[in-house]
Amino acid sequence: MITANEYTFKIFRYDMKEPDARPYFKSYRIKVISGLTVLMTLLRIRDEIDGTLSFRSSCRSAVCGSCAMVINGKIDLACRSQVASFGDNTIVLEPLPNLEIIKDLVVDMTPFWNMYEKVKPYLIRQNPEPEKEVLQDEKERKRIDQYVNCILCASCYGACPVLSRDPDYMGPAALAKLERFVLDSRDERPLSSLEVINSEKGVWGCDTMLRCIDACPKDVRPVDSIVGLRKTLLKYKAKKIFRITKNED
Repeated sequence: MITANEYTFKIFRYDMKEPDARPYFKSYRIKVISGLTVLMTLLRIRDEIDGTLSFRSSCRSAVCGSCAMVINGKIDLACRSQVASFGDNTIVLEPLPNLEIIKDLVVDMTPFWNMYEKVKPYLIRQNPEPEKEVLQDEKERKRIDQYVNCILCASCYGACPVLSRDPDYMGPAALAKLERFVLDSRDERPLSSLEVINSEKGVWGCDTMLRCIDACPKDVRPVDSIVGLRKTLLKYKAKKIFRITKNED
């Protein structure tokens, strides 16, 4: 026999389009059977109780990353969070931090995508394109596996303490994606292109508090990419200084 337990969902509500709007929490009581996720319950609340509730969702399979939010104080994907896994029968839902709130749990992702675009997150080739594909062996592929897993959910962006004080910081997701292409054997971008991240707004601004690692639902570990990019930059700078010194001699 399937049993259902009653839960209280306290959901952050706000609409930037409403004049003089002030944020508040609204509570919804709903019975949830074992196995339902936070996202499925949100869909039920919207469809059966309050059609004005706004949130993002798409794949329901922890692939698209669109349902990232704060669940009981922890950033996670609503589609992979089982309601029954929470010991308390009250579940508090809030939008991602560090991003402007549009409505309820929907945030403006524009700053996140702007930083992502800055790192040129695609393969850059200098040599002529081959007739077929650019081959990559298993060892070369494994170098980028960790960062390929990023689903651009912005969970790390929301968790980053640097972004909470400096909105011009590039953020962990963009830097992790850059490392993904720097390590890719098929990519031929010049190391001079890394100057875009060689500042306090880039890799040197990270506090290495590891909150992005805790928030990431795919174990991308963005701090690893930041450390890797720092090492690459230092090697590039060292070689550049060596060449200049050699030429002067």
